[in-house]
Amino acid sequence: MAATNHVRKPDWLKIDIGSNERYAETKKIVEKHCLHTICTSGRCPNMGECWGRGTATFMIGGEICTRSCKFCNTMTGRPLPLDPDEPAHVAQSVKLMKLKHAVITSVDRDDLEDLGANHWAKTIRAVKEANPDTTIEVLIPDFQGRTDLVDIVIDARPDIISHNMETVKRISPLVRSAAKYETSLAVLAHIAKSGIPAKTGIMVGLGETEAEVEELMDDLISIGCSILTIGQYLQPTHRHYPVAEYVTPAQFAKYKETGMSKGFRDVESAPLVRSSYHAEKHIRKQ
Repeated sequence: MAATNHVRKPDWLKIDIGSNERYAETKKIVEKHCLHTICTSGRCPNMGECWGRGTATFMIGGEICTRSCKFCNTMTGRPLPLDPDEPAHVAQSVKLMKLKHAVITSVDRDDLEDLGANHWAKTIRAVKEANPDTTIEVLIPDFQGRTDLVDIVIDARPDIISHNMETVKRISPLVRSAAKYETSLAVLAHIAKSGIPAKTGIMVGLGETEAEVEELMDDLISIGCSILTIGQYLQPTHRHYPVAEYVTPAQFAKYKETGMSKGFRDVESAPLVRSSYHAEKHIRKQ
């Protein structure tokens, strides 16, 4: 990891959770029933806005990841066995929170024979059965590029399937422990061919150039990915990959304009944007 001087965080990254009646109601339900969302555990800056819109994100497969990416603060190690009651618990959580749109993600489970694909399918189906009016977006791992496992998720028919590229081609091997740029592109291409909208997200501020971001956009458009989110990378701890720069709001706006001109259906691009930001809006535009 290259050494770098500390870059001071700018004012535009200050977080204001905000509040409204829907957010307050959701927060109360989460606390009363001890529900686990990545919104709270990840201290997402958009929690107030998303909960106020009736959207929340859940993480399945446990809290320990089999990979150790240099940008991610998730624990790494040997995961516990899957909880067979988790699909029903997530479905009930969605119902209790009265969500209009649920986003589900997971840790990588390279320790499992099916890499967690069947657990994914069970969770999607349980949420749909208990919440027939709730739309679902899933943010899946790469399943080591195995399209037979991606198909298990596709067959459960979520409304949107997302898989994050995370960063540009040159930087990908520097910050991702096992995932490969080409593998992620192939997974997204397979999703797009299924007819379910393919979505991805990247972080900027890792040292990429504008030309490299545009090259990534071109790669995504060429394989049919239609939705892109771009947000600022924030270093979780001093042990993680350093921030190279804090990208200005003006540059984020330029990325959005460029992405839309290249043919993306939706581009969310701003400093505090995360993968699930405005996720429910992407459903309505289908």
